[in-house]
Amino acid sequence: MKYLEVGHTNIPALGLGTCYIPNEATADIVGHALHLGYRHIDAAQWYNNEQEVGEGIRNSGVSRQEVFLTTKVQRRNLGKQDFLPSVEESLRCLQTDYVDLLLIHWPHAELPLESYLEELMKALEQGKTRFVGVSNFNIAQLKRTMELGVPIVTNQVEFHPLVNQSTLYGWMRQHKLALTAYCPLAQGQAVRNPILKAIGEKYGKSAAQVSLRWLLQLDGILAIPKTANPARLRENLDVFDFELPDDDMAAIAELKRHNARIVPEYHGAAWDDQAAVVWG
Repeated sequence: MKYLEVGHTNIPALGLGTCYIPNEATADIVGHALHLGYRHIDAAQWYNNEQEVGEGIRNSGVSRQEVFLTTKVQRRNLGKQDFLPSVEESLRCLQTDYVDLLLIHWPHAELPLESYLEELMKALEQGKTRFVGVSNFNIAQLKRTMELGVPIVTNQVEFHPLVNQSTLYGWMRQHKLALTAYCPLAQGQAVRNPILKAIGEKYGKSAAQVSLRWLLQLDGILAIPKTANPARLRENLDVFDFELPDDDMAAIAELKRHNARIVPEYHGAAWDDQAAVVWG
């Protein structure tokens, strides 16, 4: 497993995303992932599966301290009266006293950014989380967050070979922010891509493995592919025994010209070419 040093801690660069995993399968798939060697689990209030994620961790036999656990505060809970109570509910569901990383899941079109970032800081100060971050923030929102002194360590956005996030990614690297890639396999589009398939054939790897390997070789990237298939869990983890040379890395980078966004644009917000697509 590759680890990325972020915010004075080492985070497993490859984790398990749990969005859209059926509730009845979540505990088992989380437990199986931990058995295989995953140590980074990504959850969210909006996924409505924190209870099952917590059960999977508890039943896995893996110490809670060995698992880097992320959850996210959903938009409807960003108001001052709901933010911290919702985090406390997340901790109860996850059966833990803290999460390792707490994110704002997406910016709110009507509430001031400052108001819910203040609540995020309270969660950090109260020990409900070890680190804080955001998800689906554009550059302007990231700038304002940093101006306010909020010590975010990552911005979680859609990122894979078929989407063009060059401006956002470049800005984040300049400011030493990790990018956490959700939909890193473009919800199956990467698996079917002929260029990724052809590159994979050279190394005895699948297109999905090539896509993940490309991400993990980029600077400052964490990836959280989602799957409810135990075989895919193992396949996604089996990406640390080969390396893509510069020419293959460049060929994959060219795929971004398709700019095949998977996630719909966030309604009600104004976005430009520096925007991250908001959802997740």
